[in-house]
Amino acid sequence: MVSGVMKAIQIHEAGGPEMLRYEEVPVPGIGPGEVLVRVHAVGVNPPDWYLREGLKVMPAELRPALQFPLIPGTDLSGVVEAIAPDVRGFAVGDEVFGMLRFPGFDGRTYAEYVAAPAADLAHKPTGLTHVEAAGAPMALLTAWQYLVDLGHEVPSPFTGRVHRPVPITPDTTVLVNGAAGGVGHFAVQLAKWKGAHVIAVASGRHEQFLRKLGADEFVDYTTTRAADVVSGVDLVIDAVGGPDSARFLTVLERGGTMLPVFFAEYDPHETARLGITVSNIQVRSDGAQLAGIGRLFDEGTLQVGVDSTYALAEAGAAHARAARGHIQGKIVLTAVS
Repeated sequence: MVSGVMKAIQIHEAGGPEMLRYEEVPVPGIGPGEVLVRVHAVGVNPPDWYLREGLKVMPAELRPALQFPLIPGTDLSGVVEAIAPDVRGFAVGDEVFGMLRFPGFDGRTYAEYVAAPAADLAHKPTGLTHVEAAGAPMALLTAWQYLVDLGHEVPSPFTGRVHRPVPITPDTTVLVNGAAGGVGHFAVQLAKWKGAHVIAVASGRHEQFLRKLGADEFVDYTTTRAADVVSGVDLVIDAVGGPDSARFLTVLERGGTMLPVFFAEYDPHETARLGITVSNIQVRSDGAQLAGIGRLFDEGTLQVGVDSTYALAEAGAAHARAARGHIQGKIVLTAVS
């Protein structure tokens, strides 16, 4: 069993990227159902900077109390160093990846070691590097649980309803807004895998990247409004969200579905008038789902786009990169050189 101290990123108070401090902390112990993972790489996700900023993006009634100092992060890829006696299916030396303890803010993956629930982990696909694997879990599970299989019966905290994925067939047209980002680039690939006609909306510099991932049509939002050139869409997955999401309602067929990934509000009278269903989820950790999806990487059906990498000590620079936007794939921290 590893003991002693390790390096980790800690937040002592809410604020900007400068609040991410690279410090020495104790190596965590493991409890029942957990494994100790030597972290090789960490995926950077929006909840990481929401946490750093004090969760002010969340509605007050959904905002948990925070106890500082805390270690951010949910996504990781690494190697198992130790396992609890009750854990089955993993062994010391196994390469694993996963999203830890989400929904919640107790993943603590911005560190050299992490105590991880075995149920949140899967064996890393052999064809992925640790950097690629660390970029997958949250974004991939979000796209999968929206489009393919929710995997649970927990109602969304935003709607109070259990999301039901819309069946995607070769007759389905899917539009992905924010298609080049983490969730977006996986949504493009999964919709295409299901046989859909896929329309990707992103800035022009991402066109070739998205066409290689399977996009049939591309709309450069910096020069063209999607609503001016697109119609008859069955399903929109909006990976941008925000107050402007409603502009995509008019591209949908009557009976179509809008899937907002981030906080967005829609006029229920307008969606009813248009015959549109709005549904969303709170992505949840699921090692079994990741294990099943892993074969799609090994088959070459899915790939992970990596925008940039930073050393763990440079987490503040990684968050500053995220704040500039226009991300192609995922930002990843490396904990092992």
